Amino acid sequence: MRASRFNIVMLIILLLAIAFGMLRWWQGPQLAGFTVTAMPLVQTVVATGRVVTLSRTQVSSEITAVVLKRFVQEGDHVVKGDALLQLRADEITAQVGQAETALTELAAHLRPQAAVALANAEIQLAQASREQVRRHDLTQRALLSTEALEQAVQAERLAGNALRAARLSATALAPGNIEEVLLQQQLAALQAQLAKTLVRAEVSGTVLTRNAEPGDLVQPGKVLFTIALAGSTELLVPLDERNLSRLALQQPAQAVADAYPENPFAAYVNFIAPSIDAQRGTVEVRLTVDPVPDFLRQDMTVSVNIETGRRQQAVVLPNDALGAIQGDQAQVLLLRAGKVYRQGVTLGLRGLAMSEIVSGLNVGDKVLSDAELPLDEGSRVRMLLAPTLLQTPQSNNANDPTTRNELPVKLN
Repeated sequence: MRASRFNIVMLIILLLAIAFGMLRWWQGPQLAGFTVTAMPLVQTVVATGRVVTLSRTQVSSEITAVVLKRFVQEGDHVVKGDALLQLRADEITAQVGQAETALTELAAHLRPQAAVALANAEIQLAQASREQVRRHDLTQRALLSTEALEQAVQAERLAGNALRAARLSATALAPGNIEEVLLQQQLAALQAQLAKTLVRAEVSGTVLTRNAEPGDLVQPGKVLFTIALAGSTELLVPLDERNLSRLALQQPAQAVADAYPENPFAAYVNFIAPSIDAQRGTVEVRLTVDPVPDFLRQDMTVSVNIETGRRQQAVVLPNDALGAIQGDQAQVLLLRAGKVYRQGVTLGLRGLAMSEIVSGLNVGDKVLSDAELPLDEGSRVRMLLAPTLLQTPQSNNANDPTTRNELPVKLN
């Protein structure tokens, strides 16, 4: 009796196992899949670039001289007019002193002497004129020879010429006239040469390079300093040309300097090159940084995430579930009532991990994770829910010129 009961129980268990196996066979294989969800979505282009300033200026000496002092070094901030370098100026200083002495002598000696000479010439002319009149009267009365009269007339002419010469000399030496102007111009030229011995910054900015030390002989044309002009700072980023269609001016971005990964900063696209670098297959993009972080330096390496698209709420699906992608069209394996159907979808924002589904699917639809599975239309399958990536970590390779999707990020 007990053996009979045992056999009956085993038979029931066997029949249930067979029935369960038949049910599973009827339901089809168990495959991983996703449930279509809706969430905020941001699409970014990721690339690596460097920090550049809008322009640089090179500082040179205008004269040949030996360097006496250097006042700045790399990294120093200078404003227009700041002294950068002092050159030896002994000879020019002496020439300036001589020109200043000449001006002093003109005012203190030459000009008074010319005034005295003019006064003497006027007296002599007056005396010669009186003598000529006296002798002319005597000659008329036959008391004096004609020769003596001619001598008096000649003396008067010479005194007149001397007066005109004295008047011209006094006029030339007068304040504001030619002699003073010539000396002042000579002094100004020498002072300009002297000023060139102190090399100053013509613009405000940051010293990038220095190429002179005390004792060096510098000549005109030799670059002594390179200064990055103060003002807007840009990020120069070469992007893969495949991303060109996603780019637009004024797109916001988040940048991180490799030297300060914990301090992200904001930027925005202000220039997209009109041509492509044929050798590298890249397009040059410039981003403006405003405000500029204090730690940012010229030629620093930075990683940049340019926001090329944003949806506050988008129907999304992991890229693994997409197949037969042609432009913005793709196919998925849609699961309905336990059966698989190939469904065409239209894509919107796309990235490494997630893509926006514009049409073809609704929130809550179930899709197999591998769109390339060789399944017949209408095949029965059982879906095992796979985890959905809400955020894709940034690529470890900062040079990867692709896009990614993530939840909205607030830029600092």
